[in-house]
Amino acid sequence: MDMQTEARPTLGKTILIVDDDPSMRLICVKTLRAKGYTVIEAEGSSEALKALATHRGPIDLLLTDLMLPPPSLQLTATENPYPRVHGHDVIQRTLAMGQASRVILMSSLPYHERKAYQPSIEHLPFLQKPFSVETLMQVVDEVLAAAPLSPGDSLTKPTAKQDVRWFG
Repeated sequence: MDMQTEARPTLGKTILIVDDDPSMRLICVKTLRAKGYTVIEAEGSSEALKALATHRGPIDLLLTDLMLPPPSLQLTATENPYPRVHGHDVIQRTLAMGQASRVILMSSLPYHERKAYQPSIEHLPFLQKPFSVETLMQVVDEVLAAAPLSPGDSLTKPTAKQDVRWFG
């Protein structure tokens, strides 16, 4: 390993990317790995929760899509310890598990459709899809430099069942 790589502030930082869109996930994974981050990828909430439960070591940042496939799309005959849940629920479970304390939410929903999730997510760092690689890196750098969230933060409290709307 050369001296330039060792001096990178990203060395040792792990990011979990959760997105059901393979092209968006690929862009994020390739960009962040090229910048020196360790990246774990999950195509949905079930895979993300499993990664959170089994990953050894800290996850420094959760980058998750708001709109993940709903629980009704879970095609399994046996009980799954890692159920499919909404992106907001992935955030809550992640914080409750103590696995990640920094979060970025992303979505392609226009603002007027995301309003249903306010105020529960309005204070979370947000990336509007599509976004540029430069914007991704700017938000990731800002969030990693900011103070971490805690499970007691008001913006991470569970949403009432009627507040969660599924699209698709």
